[in-house]
Amino acid sequence: MLILISVATVSGISAGLALILILAEAVFANYGDCKITINDEKELTVKGGASLLSSLAENKVFIPSACGGRGSCGFCKVKVISGGGPLLPTEKPFLNAKEMAENIRLSCQIKVKENIKIEIPDELFNIQRFTASVIKIVDQTYDIKEITFKLTEPQKIKFKAGQYVQLETPKYKGNNQRVSRAYSISSLPEEDDIIQLIIRKVPDGICTTYVHEYLKEGDTVNFVGPFGDFYIRNTDAEMIFIAGGSGKAPIKSMVGHLKNLNSTRRMVYFFGARTMKDLYLTELFEQTEKEMDNFVYVPVLSNPDENDKWTGRTGYIPAYFDEFITNPQNTEAYLCGSPAMINAVQKGLIEKSVPREKIYYDSFS
Repeated sequence: MLILISVATVSGISAGLALILILAEAVFANYGDCKITINDEKELTVKGGASLLSSLAENKVFIPSACGGRGSCGFCKVKVISGGGPLLPTEKPFLNAKEMAENIRLSCQIKVKENIKIEIPDELFNIQRFTASVIKIVDQTYDIKEITFKLTEPQKIKFKAGQYVQLETPKYKGNNQRVSRAYSISSLPEEDDIIQLIIRKVPDGICTTYVHEYLKEGDTVNFVGPFGDFYIRNTDAEMIFIAGGSGKAPIKSMVGHLKNLNSTRRMVYFFGARTMKDLYLTELFEQTEKEMDNFVYVPVLSNPDENDKWTGRTGYIPAYFDEFITNPQNTEAYLCGSPAMINAVQKGLIEKSVPREKIYYDSFS
C-alpha cells in the first residue's frame, strides 16, 4: 500500500509540474504582435514566437534557405539593425568576423519576440511563390529524375541560368511536416513558362523521397524563387564548367543559354561520375559539342566497372586541367557538386593559376 501511495504521489507531482510548464509556456511565450521593419521602407505586423525566416515568408518576403530553415546551409542571412536578441551558437559557424561585427544573422535562428528592424537586398522583394503542374518525369539514371513543371500562377518566371528555386514538399506517408529544399533550375531562361529540375534521391531525404516515390505527372506543386548568385558573368573569359551528379542541372541551363546567345567564349565542361550508369544527358552534350565549335564535353569516370568497357578518361578531373586550360589567368570556373568535390577541384584550379576570385560555385551536401 505504501508503494502505491508513493507512486501516486510522484505521478501527481509530475502531472502538476507538466501543467505548470504548459501554463508557463502559454504565458511567457505569448509575445503578442511584433513589427518587422525592412529597409526602413516596409513594415510587417506578425504574431511573435515564430522564426524571422518563416514570419517573412508568410508575408511573401522570401529569404534564400537551401536547407528549408534547418540552420544547416547558412544562406538565410539578413542584417539586423535592432531587435533579434543575442547571437546564437548555432549561427556562429556560418558567419565570419566581419559579418558578426556588422550584426549579420541567420533569419531561421532568430525568434521574433520583439519589434525588429532588418536590412535585405532589394532584389529579394521580387522573389515569388509559384504554383505549377508536373507535365513530365524522366528517369535519367537509377537515382536521378528530371521533372518538368508548367507554371500556372504566375505563368512566367524570370531567372538567370544557374539560379535555383525552393521546392515545397507536402505531408505524405511517413512525413508529417511541410518542408522546402533548394534545387537548381536545369531549363533555359528563354523557356519562361516552365521550370525543369534534376533531383537525385538522397537516402531518407524528405523532399527527394517525395519526388522519387510520390510525385506523379499531373500533380500540382509550389515553389519559391528564383534565388542565388551562381550565374554567368558577362565577360569574354574562357569558361571551365565542372559538375557531378545532379550538379549537372545549372550547367545544363548555363551551356544551353550560351548556345542560344551564339556565344563565342571557349567552353570546356567536365562531368565527373563513378561508373557509366551514373552518366546521363550524354547525347545532349555530345550534340551541343557538334553544334558549337567552341564547346568541349569531357566526362570522367572515377571508378568504371570492368563490364562498362569504358574507353574515355578515368581518375580525377584535376588531372586533365593541363590538357584543357590554356589561358588560366583569363579563365572563369563554374563548379556545382558536393563540398568535397568543390574543394578538390578548386584547389586544382588555383594550383593551375586560375584566379580564386574567378572561381564560382554552388555547393550542396
